[in-house]
Amino acid sequence: MKNTDKKTIIIGIGNNGRQDDGLGWALMDYLETLDLNLDIEYRYQLQIEDAELMSQYDQVIFVDATKDETITSFSFDKCEGSEAYSFSTHALMPETVMFLCNNVYKKYPEAHILAIKGYEWELQIGLTPKGEVNLEKAKNYFKETIVNTYL
Repeated sequence: MKNTDKKTIIIGIGNNGRQDDGLGWALMDYLETLDLNLDIEYRYQLQIEDAELMSQYDQVIFVDATKDETITSFSFDKCEGSEAYSFSTHALMPETVMFLCNNVYKKYPEAHILAIKGYEWELQIGLTPKGEVNLEKAKNYFKETIVNTYL
């Protein structure tokens, strides 16, 4: 249910110097042009400290590029806290940061992940044509569905 009283943050994860890894940031750039009552943060990668940031909000939406072959253009899914982590603490998954937020700060913001399908990840500025198509689909979904349902 839509609740305009919810304090919301959108966290775009990526690197616009690595082709489609910049999809998350490209969506953030678009969101900054809209008149929305939310906070926007850009991240190269999530860090442990982001758990404290998230604890200050009622809802969090992570936006990131994905290599997931099962996603055709984008997906929007609930993000549940999980103890899963990678071999290093230099790059954490949204689920891990949610787990830390829940367990360290005893805060439980509603969280979702908007994953946009990417194709190329080389050191180059600019999205691929197929990545641009998926970005446009994600923009439309955000404006038509997320804004009307969650914001």
